Amino acid sequence: MNISDAAAQAGLPPKTIRYYEEIGLVTPDRDPNGYRAFSDVDIHNLTFLARARALGFSIQECRALLALYEDKGRASAEVKKIAKGHLEEIERKIADLTAMRDTLTHLVHACHGDDRPDCPILESMGGRES
Repeated sequence: MNISDAAAQAGLPPKTIRYYEEIGLVTPDRDPNGYRAFSDVDIHNLTFLARARALGFSIQECRALLALYEDKGRASAEVKKIAKGHLEEIERKIADLTAMRDTLTHLVHACHGDDRPDCPILESMGGRES
């Protein structure tokens, strides 16, 4: 199967598939004419990668997860460790975003939004809390 068909089946752009090949995440065979020839296993791995990336796993985490997926003797504890670390990172980001939202909400409510030059939003960004 060529890269266009592989892209359609895996739900990834051809450019992403080329990148994954470049960094060694997938290694499709090559036809005698040099074109990529994706197997069913390649499509499955690409779909796996698409799903993992949609969950926000990094390329390095995807590489580790794919290796664990292919290792039938794996310990699920290794998979859980990667997933748990990623979940903790997501929770940190949520906490950071919540703090940003709360700060910005306070500043928006503190700003009168009228014709006066006083603006708590700009003052806060300039380092002068109101």
